[in-house]
Amino acid sequence: MSLLSYAKTLSERSSRSDLRVPAFAARALAFTLAAMLPAMSLAALDQTLPENLPAAPVYTGERPLCLYVSSYHVGYDWSDGVERGLRDVLEGNCVIEQFDMDTKRRRDKDDIVAAAAAANTLIERLAPDIIITSDDNAAKYLIVPYLVDGPIPVVFSGVNWTVEEYGFPASNVTGIVEVAPIRPMIREALTLAPDSAQAVYVGALTLTEKKNFNRIADAAWTFGVKLDSVFAETFDEWKIAFDYAQSYDFVIIGSHSGIDDWSEEEASAYALARTRRPSLTNHSWMMSVSAIGYTKLAEEHGERAGATALAILKGTAMRDIPLVTNSKWDTWINVALTSRLDTPIPERLTRRAKEVGR
Repeated sequence: MSLLSYAKTLSERSSRSDLRVPAFAARALAFTLAAMLPAMSLAALDQTLPENLPAAPVYTGERPLCLYVSSYHVGYDWSDGVERGLRDVLEGNCVIEQFDMDTKRRRDKDDIVAAAAAANTLIERLAPDIIITSDDNAAKYLIVPYLVDGPIPVVFSGVNWTVEEYGFPASNVTGIVEVAPIRPMIREALTLAPDSAQAVYVGALTLTEKKNFNRIADAAWTFGVKLDSVFAETFDEWKIAFDYAQSYDFVIIGSHSGIDDWSEEEASAYALARTRRPSLTNHSWMMSVSAIGYTKLAEEHGERAGATALAILKGTAMRDIPLVTNSKWDTWINVALTSRLDTPIPERLTRRAKEVGR
C-alpha cells in the first residue's frame, strides 16, 4: 500500500470515534502529503511503505491491540508453532496484528536492520497496547534499539539460552527464554555411544545456530565430550558436513533453517543412506535426518507469552513478572535411522518416544 493511499484512508476515516489514530493526526498527514505532491512523484510515494504493513486498520475500542512481531516467516515450523500457541491464548481477548521480519530467508545484516525499522514504523503507526516478539533477531534488532524503556510493554519469546547480551529484563520488557533439553540429549548420546570423547554439531550458518552450538558445547564438556562444529550455507555444504560427521562418536543435528536450497525429501534420503553414527537433535523438524530427538515445544512459548501479555493488559506490573524458561519437551525416534545403528535403542526410550520414519 502506498503512503498516499494510507493517508487518504486515514483522512476519510478520521471522523470515526473508534479509530485509534487521532483524527487530527490523520488529517495532518494527508495535508502534509498533499503539499508534498508537486515535489514527489506518485511512484515514489507508492514505494514508501513496505508491502507487508497492514493497510490502515480500524480498531474498535472494545479490545486492546496486540502486535506480534516474528523474527522469521510463515511456513517456518518453529514460528508457526509459536504463533499457534500465541493465538490460542489471545484470540477473543485482543485484536491481533502480525509482522514477520523474515530474517531466516533474508539474512544480510542490512536486510535485518531494515526489517526491524519497518516493524518499528508499524509500531509507531498502530500504537499497540502491547508487543509480543519471537526469537533473537526481533530482540536484538527491534526491542533493544527501539523499544527498551519505552511506553509500550513488550513480551519476548524464543530468545535462545540467555538474555544478558540484550540487557533484559527492562522496565517495560519481560518474557520467556528458550532453553533446550540438552543434558538429557547428551546423556542419551552417551548411552548409545558410551565411550564418546568427540562429537560434532552440524547446522546452518546463523546467529541462532551459533548460540545453540556454544551452549551445547559447554554442556557436552561437562560430560567429558569435546564438541566440534560445522556450519553450512548451502545444501551441498550440509551434505558434506553430514558425511564428515560420521567420523565422530556421535552427531548433534542443528536446524537447517537458513539453508536456502534445503530439500527435505533429498535430505531424508541422504541421511538414510549415509547414517553410521548416533545422531540427535533438539528440533522436531530435523527428525527426518536424526535418529533421536529431544525437542522443544514451540507452542509452549506462544502460550506463555500470550498469558504474560494478558496479565500485563489486566494490570499486573511488569516488575512482578519475572523472566521464565520453557519446561516441556517431546522425545522422538526415527525408526529407519536407528535401525542403521550398531547399538540397540533402550526399551525405556522406545516405550515413551514418538516415532517417525516407519
